[in-house]
Amino acid sequence: MSRPSIDPQRHAERMAAKQKIMNERIAAADKEQGVLLVLTGPGKGKSSSGFGMVARALGHGMKVGVVQFIKGAFSTGEEAFFRDLPGVDYHVMGEGYTWDTQDRQRDVRAAEAAWAEARRMLADPDYALVLLDELNIALRHGYLALDAVLDDLQARPPMQHAVVTGRHAPEALIEMADTVTEMKVVKHAFKDQGIKAQKGVEL
Repeated sequence: MSRPSIDPQRHAERMAAKQKIMNERIAAADKEQGVLLVLTGPGKGKSSSGFGMVARALGHGMKVGVVQFIKGAFSTGEEAFFRDLPGVDYHVMGEGYTWDTQDRQRDVRAAEAAWAEARRMLADPDYALVLLDELNIALRHGYLALDAVLDDLQARPPMQHAVVTGRHAPEALIEMADTVTEMKVVKHAFKDQGIKAQKGVEL
């Protein structure tokens, strides 16, 4: 396949103009603070993105907290890798997918126990980044009081980052967040081709 023909001079001029715009934006961004990120939507990659930020934070020598709200009935690669690393406080607090447990009160108790761990981390400035994996699912099913969750996220230390994953993020959480990404499905191996969850990809 041949490459499109692009005039080198025109390309250099466009990149110089873009560089000027980006340098101005970078210079204007003078705030330094903890950010609240929400990763939501029906597409794959929400937890994967969250754990990518965990790896990034660890690379900078930051202390990280992880609380998983739904997963827990089966082991995952991220748990096996991150749990025992220095600088990681890892808690798997869920009891599996809601359609598997089929016990609302048990799911509520699990979510409340998970939030107790999350609150502890969100109140401690030693944690530079806190990943709240699948919290949105617990909120969607009403296992936790949304107002209390928002209050705890709002009250966290000024330089602490928090990452919330899971589809169906509440509108109030989206409004509070500094960065929101919605994952979209284009194709999915399980739904479209009947390929079961694969280690290293989903597990």
